[in-house]
Amino acid sequence: MTTCFVEVDHIDRVFDLPNGKTYIALKNIELKIQQGEFISLIGHSGCGKSTLLNIIAGLDRASIGGVTLEGREVREPGPDRMVVFQNYSLLPWLNVRENIALAVDEVYQDKPKGERCSIVEHHINIVGLQRAANKFPHELSGGMKQRVSIARALAIRPKLLLLDEPFGALDALTRGGLQEQLMKICNDSKLTCVMVTHDVDEALLLSDRIVMLTNGPEAHIGQILEVDIPRPRQRMEVINHPNYYKLRSEIIYFLNQQKQAKKRQSQQAQNTVASISTSREGLEKVNLDIGFLPLTDTAPLIIAKEKGFFANYGLSNITLCRQKSWKEIAKGVGTGILDAAQMVAGMPLALTLGAGNKTPIPVINALNLSRNANAITLSKKLYDKGVRNLADLKAVINADVDRVITMGVVHPTSMQNLILRYWLAAGGIDPDQDVNLTVIPPMQMVSQLQAGIIDGYCASEPWNYLAVDQNIGFVAATALEIWLGQPAKVLGVREEWAQKYPATYLALIKALLEACEYCDDLRNREEILSIICRPEYLDLDPALVRPGFTAPYERADGSKPQELTAYNRFFVNKTNYPNRTEILWMMTQMARWGLMPFPKNWVEVIERVCRTDIFGAAARDLGIPDIGWDNPIHLFDGKVFNPSEPIEYLNSLEIKRQIRVEEVFI
Repeated sequence: MTTCFVEVDHIDRVFDLPNGKTYIALKNIELKIQQGEFISLIGHSGCGKSTLLNIIAGLDRASIGGVTLEGREVREPGPDRMVVFQNYSLLPWLNVRENIALAVDEVYQDKPKGERCSIVEHHINIVGLQRAANKFPHELSGGMKQRVSIARALAIRPKLLLLDEPFGALDALTRGGLQEQLMKICNDSKLTCVMVTHDVDEALLLSDRIVMLTNGPEAHIGQILEVDIPRPRQRMEVINHPNYYKLRSEIIYFLNQQKQAKKRQSQQAQNTVASISTSREGLEKVNLDIGFLPLTDTAPLIIAKEKGFFANYGLSNITLCRQKSWKEIAKGVGTGILDAAQMVAGMPLALTLGAGNKTPIPVINALNLSRNANAITLSKKLYDKGVRNLADLKAVINADVDRVITMGVVHPTSMQNLILRYWLAAGGIDPDQDVNLTVIPPMQMVSQLQAGIIDGYCASEPWNYLAVDQNIGFVAATALEIWLGQPAKVLGVREEWAQKYPATYLALIKALLEACEYCDDLRNREEILSIICRPEYLDLDPALVRPGFTAPYERADGSKPQELTAYNRFFVNKTNYPNRTEILWMMTQMARWGLMPFPKNWVEVIERVCRTDIFGAAARDLGIPDIGWDNPIHLFDGKVFNPSEPIEYLNSLEIKRQIRVEEVFI
């Protein structure tokens, strides 16, 4: 495995404004660069490309996170990093030769004067300035000045070359020649380059990877494009490569989507200002109806009400509305009967896209309420047939082709459905052909298993342990084993509602963040248990909810009870951050099983559904970390989900439906 040469480690850059506020230019930028790699940064003006370049150069410092070069932290400028700026940065009292020699003499002090002079002359020749070698900057055109700047940077052969739109001021012929020379030098000396550019064709010609940044503020990496065109490259060979126009159109599509998003954000900002100006005492609405289902991981909503977290933020009249199914939750939020609701993780995405041929209803997620706490439960009848794991289940299915095993899921867009399908497919079981999947509310799973209507299910707690307690089922796999840290429930609100009541929405998120932190303190768990089990909430004996929440978890699979301290996670390890990578993974799985097409404009969709900006505002007000992880996802079968290549990931999966890729209009 190649050692990481440059690592940009989850950096933020925050600028203080004269009015006492702050401007977040970059947010949670994470990038690993290998030695000899050529990286281009592309995005619209104001997205922080040059800011990121300056931080890598050591000319600026990240507010959070940092940059390392060959394992050493970058704290200040150094000769191992050379920057070619947009504004040339030439000393006006030195001529061309002297400007280049200034850098060469400083870096190569140990070399003889004659050798240093040869290096200077060689690079003057490279950029075609032999006749202007004795001229001063005021005697040069803008393009000639830029060539001097490039020659000076190349002459000292730095470990890392940083280019800020280096060819922007050059004519086409000169630009093409310098690009060819730069590629040759990079290839010959394995020089690592990071370049800021607005030129799509230039990025494709020079780059190994193109990093596309979203709009600011809080700009982040929206997509990374691999340029799989062999080196060494010639311009015409690149243009005629079969993948060239596909790659080019992908970049232009991303940039166009960002342009549309900027217009939409501007309109939303105007609406927010208008709404806040007419609000009463800072909160536009204090009487809220919030939907929930009786599950262990409903705890943050219940605790926020019962322990006064809602009231602390001026939300004086919160009604928690117990619903019968996730379908009712979706209907309640969609029709406006509910102001907000606990939702399965994929529901905001599915409602926004109109999955299942429904009318699209833009719903946003700015807060994850919980992680894990899901499990796959199989019947005791299957246990008696020798089923203990996925391989055993496949053997039973193959042994009796006349009997179809039926499994229950709580909602088509739930993590439980996606995880169950993934688990089955990883074992060579097609979830649409080898078994029958049916949607059942979680509260009915145990009774349907007991009646023999289903042979197993994937659901949240306490509905897995109840099957164990009644001796009708066993837990074949938990969320911790399939995907540790998987998102479970989120807070969903209509986008229109959030725009109408922005201060109320922010207060709601802050109250729930504090409740989530309270719920993750194990010292509070017994008290929480007694509250959530009340008749108006779970309406269960606390003894049935305790396993996996405060006590060891019994699986009834022949193993000893397990201490699962991470099984119900509400706050620690950045639980609450609405993670784009996770939403993208859910998007791929919904497309995998034909629940919806994979959106061609997936970056735009995720930006609209996943509101990290609103989460960040709430988190900063509370003084807690406002970033999360957007790293690759590792699942139990060893496959890694790389968010940069979702289509390639989909195509690599063996069991799937026909994949459709379509642009969606939201």
